[in-house]
Amino acid sequence: MHRTEGVRILTGEPERAIVKLSIPIMVSNLVFTLYNFADGVWVAGLGADSLSAIGLFMPLFFMFVSLSMGLGIGAGSAISRKIGAGDKRGADNVAVHALILSFILGVSIMSVYLRLEQILSALGAHGNVLDESLRYARVMVLGSIFLVFNNVSVGILNGEGNAKRAMYANVTGSALNIALDPVFIYLIGLGITGTAVASVISMLASSLMIVYWMLYNSRTYVSISFRGFRPDRSIIFDILRVGLPSAFAMLAMSISIIILNLMIVRVDGTDGIAVFTSAWRVIHFGFIPLFGFAGAGTAVMGSAYGAKRVDRLERAYRYAISLAVKIELVMASIFIITAPITAMAFSYSQDSSRIYEELVFVMRILPAFLPVAPSWNNNLIDVSGNG
Repeated sequence: MHRTEGVRILTGEPERAIVKLSIPIMVSNLVFTLYNFADGVWVAGLGADSLSAIGLFMPLFFMFVSLSMGLGIGAGSAISRKIGAGDKRGADNVAVHALILSFILGVSIMSVYLRLEQILSALGAHGNVLDESLRYARVMVLGSIFLVFNNVSVGILNGEGNAKRAMYANVTGSALNIALDPVFIYLIGLGITGTAVASVISMLASSLMIVYWMLYNSRTYVSISFRGFRPDRSIIFDILRVGLPSAFAMLAMSISIIILNLMIVRVDGTDGIAVFTSAWRVIHFGFIPLFGFAGAGTAVMGSAYGAKRVDRLERAYRYAISLAVKIELVMASIFIITAPITAMAFSYSQDSSRIYEELVFVMRILPAFLPVAPSWNNNLIDVSGNG
């Protein structure tokens, strides 16, 4: 069996593999979170209504992210199990099925475009905030096929232990987004639409890099070929039995945020949405270690499961959870202490300064859940699909 560096790490000592594979995933998520943070900072210059407009769309967008990440996690788990069992042809077949499923999911998400106004109205958007939210959401939904492809292909790369390449694609896309935001928002004058255009261009750039590696550069372990493809129900089931529970775990958070948004609109209006979603942009930095360990854990434990090494699987699981709890305790403390400084990034303009005091208060409350989040996050790393 052809063994890349990623495969050698994947099948080595579990603790070392968790650390080695989680670092590139964390870097990817760090840059992605920085871009999300920068998005909020640039949009804050347009005023609180623009922050609210994006905030009301975010739970819906996170549903798209959840479904695509769940599919990527399922694909990565199935691939790592094939690698552990020494079945390269099986790993290749899983990757092809996953990419075809990603196309189907991407087209399905794009169909939401036809109902966006009704959906955003139901989520609490109205007046100028609804108009702003529609301008942003329409572009993002049309570009969602690149989002789905990126998340699924990153799952494939992580599943073969190739987290560094996933990192390169994510870092390139996120850095491009950060650079393009002010150009499209202010220089070209597209306003909130410019934020969405920059995001779609960055997702397209990441997608092109991954397509080049998978189809033309032969730098990945799995080989992609659609020639003679025949759908296999057992492979689809193998992907979905892990992917769907992972997606539903993340969808539950999206649904809870939608409910919270509706409550906030009733109590505090759209300014409350601006406060809540701006605080979440900061708290997302706390998720970086969690998704790093979840991505690495899925690959390492999947490989151990495929090789029938239960001892290695348990070692990887316990190590990832214990390390994550310690890190989250430190991060929660940092967020609470720095809240007055961080809040200034979202309230520097005249139109957004009114949310500063409330934003500081919320930023001191939300981080409290982070130390217990690793126990929730273990739902993302069920490699067998048996619950």
